[in-house]
Amino acid sequence: MTELTLVSWPVAPIRTERLVLRASEARDRPAFVELLSSAEVHTYLGGPQPRDELERSVPETPGQRPGHFVIELDGAMIGTVEVSRRDAERRGQVRPDAGEAEIGYLFLPRAWGRGYAAEACAAALDWFADALPGVPVVLYTQTANARSMRLAAKLGFVEVRRFVKWDAEQWMGMWAPVTPSA
Repeated sequence: MTELTLVSWPVAPIRTERLVLRASEARDRPAFVELLSSAEVHTYLGGPQPRDELERSVPETPGQRPGHFVIELDGAMIGTVEVSRRDAERRGQVRPDAGEAEIGYLFLPRAWGRGYAAEACAAALDWFADALPGVPVVLYTQTANARSMRLAAKLGFVEVRRFVKWDAEQWMGMWAPVTPSA
């Protein structure tokens, strides 16, 4: 099976109506620290990381790996989206032989409520479907995270299962790229 690590990276920036999805650059480091230390951003993700630890540990150019995009609006980073292959040994695979990918995203609170997440995630999913045709993508979120639940539905994710983890009900949905009929 083709691995994401074999996809040419970094890719040329992806432009949407309002956003640019691109590889991380050194100038993004302060926004990464802000994103990872935000209590609001990490409400459903186990809590923020201490800012002083992040200042020491975040690399000069964070997030440099295939499938990890910085989301830029008017020249400034407002978040990240990543579509990456899941380890085959990881519990919770949709199908043992599926080799699915997982999408994850984080946005700074000032970017919430404007449709940027839907726009960026749709662009990342389109990129992934072109890079690795036919590979399903899963999304996990807490059912209490109403914004993420609405985004999953808007993007076309279909519920696969619910389960309890980290003392909260979790939701797992799957997105399968549409294959054009002949």
